Amino acid sequence: MYTRYGQLTDTVKLFDEMPQRDSYSWNSLLEAHLKSGTNREDTLRLFHSMPEKDEYSWKITISSFAKAGNLRIARELFDKMPVQDEKPWNSMINGYARIGRNDEAMNLFKSLNYSNDNVWKNNTHILATVFKICADMAALDFGKQVHTRMVINNVGFDEVLVSSLVNMYAKCGDVDSASHLLNSLQTQPDDFSLSALITGYTKCGRLIDARKVLDHSGGGKCNTVLWNSIIAGYVANNEGSEAMNLFSKMRMYGIREDPSTLASVLSATTSLGIVIIGKQIHGHGLKLGFIHDLITASVLIDMYSKCGSLDDACKFFEELQKYDYDTILLNTMINLYSKSGRIEDARRTFDMMPRRSLISWNSMIAGYNQNGCAIEALNLFCDMHRLGLPMDQVNLACVISSCASTCSLRLGEQIFSKATVIGLESDQFICTALIDFYSKCGYIEYGRSLFNEMEKTDEIPWNSMLMGYAANGYVVEAFKLFEQMRNEGVAPNNITFTGVLSACDHCGLVEEGKKWFDSMKQEYNIEPGIEHFSCMIDMFARAGFPAEAMNLIDQMPFEADSSMLSSILKGCTATGNESLSKKVAERILELEPKQSSAYVQLASTHATCGDWERSAQVRGLMEERRVRKSPGHSWIDD
Repeated sequence: MYTRYGQLTDTVKLFDEMPQRDSYSWNSLLEAHLKSGTNREDTLRLFHSMPEKDEYSWKITISSFAKAGNLRIARELFDKMPVQDEKPWNSMINGYARIGRNDEAMNLFKSLNYSNDNVWKNNTHILATVFKICADMAALDFGKQVHTRMVINNVGFDEVLVSSLVNMYAKCGDVDSASHLLNSLQTQPDDFSLSALITGYTKCGRLIDARKVLDHSGGGKCNTVLWNSIIAGYVANNEGSEAMNLFSKMRMYGIREDPSTLASVLSATTSLGIVIIGKQIHGHGLKLGFIHDLITASVLIDMYSKCGSLDDACKFFEELQKYDYDTILLNTMINLYSKSGRIEDARRTFDMMPRRSLISWNSMIAGYNQNGCAIEALNLFCDMHRLGLPMDQVNLACVISSCASTCSLRLGEQIFSKATVIGLESDQFICTALIDFYSKCGYIEYGRSLFNEMEKTDEIPWNSMLMGYAANGYVVEAFKLFEQMRNEGVAPNNITFTGVLSACDHCGLVEEGKKWFDSMKQEYNIEPGIEHFSCMIDMFARAGFPAEAMNLIDQMPFEADSSMLSSILKGCTATGNESLSKKVAERILELEPKQSSAYVQLASTHATCGDWERSAQVRGLMEERRVRKSPGHSWIDD
């Protein structure tokens, strides 16, 4: 009784008072220790001190240690067990499978097959576990061999065994065998088996067959599990609209959704990019009380993020309770805050994490990099180094980029040395970051030498080298590289054209720039982005065509920012276009009332025109608003 209710102290006291003890008494004491979760060394001492250990003693000890994940101890006892039966075998195989050590579980099952006792081999619990392992390892051939042995030995199929076998065939891609097995049964298959078959069909892209399984199973009479499987399958096959239609049918039939349903439907919304539907699902989930489910919350944040509603994603995260957080969700929020420019919130999230993975550190370092906080990124990397945390190509590439932003040549080369020590010197991420690093530090020839040696699997290294040439004014080399890139069959993307247009801008190649700007959409089907318009506007302004630059601003599908207008303002000054200069300077001040260069330029334009009174007014306004001219500075580390 004491053992059953977990009262170890009373059990031990009663045991000590017993005048005579038999094997049942010892086993009861042992069971009490195992159930109480007491120190494993104490439990083992008790086990080894038992005068007589019967079959039950061995079974409960091995099973308890295996369930607790102490496989080393469980295996040592298992190997020493005088007489082994099916329960310890099942405990050990299950124990290995539970912690993902599938190879050892499979090897143990194979060693079981060398024995002569068919009862053990035909144990349905062991076989169900083996089929699950085969599914996880995609070991279809071995699974078929075990299935064949079952047929030869006339092993009876119970519900658990059928489900495991169907799941194995479906996960391994042999859905026809899974379907044949279900059709051959005399009884109605259970929902787990049907769900596994639907999932198998959808993974192979056979959506019509998956739909037939649902319809033949009763459609409106099916439970939530089957509907979740079909909806998730359509989402996985980029059929978001049909997934939404299925969700509507499910509700029409009166079948109650669960958090998994909402997670799939939100993923469908993400694929469709329709944030208004996502908000409706958010409200529906709130009414049902599912929205704080960890998976649903993560998918909802992902939906808002990918649909461009970063503020909604951040707002929802801040509404979650702290107990709803996990490492993956917090990593997502670090990335999201970084994309939104809320780097302080990203750091606050990083600091509140109870456990940080390597992804957490990488996300925070990358976030600092994206927001121009190179020093903070380097400091965080140094913290990683002091803590002895592992480094990978992601954080090393990020900090090399930080060194590029600060022109820290010495530190960048030290970090590359670290990459070399851990065997990542040929990694494409690191080599690409290093090309950018050398280019920004003015050592373009080092970057080209590295570019020539590295293995290039996509357009990213080409873009990095091209941008390096453009930034350093090597226009001829930039165009030669662009030509070589196309000749080698590497498709240019929007970043490639940013480099090409930047090269045209720096060298005043107006006609060349116009040609490539037009060809982006006409030949390569790439819609010009704000960075491409910015290059063209700067190019027109530098070449003495501020009016053309202003016309392009009026045509582009984006709001002009102050940097674009500042480029035109400089062009107006160079060409003496006073009327346009006034117009542009006033527009800049509307956008950024604190920008000193616009005040200075506008005052200078009035003075050049002889309107000294207006010039003095502008300078007075500058004083009134406490706007100070930014001093020039330079920063380089050789």
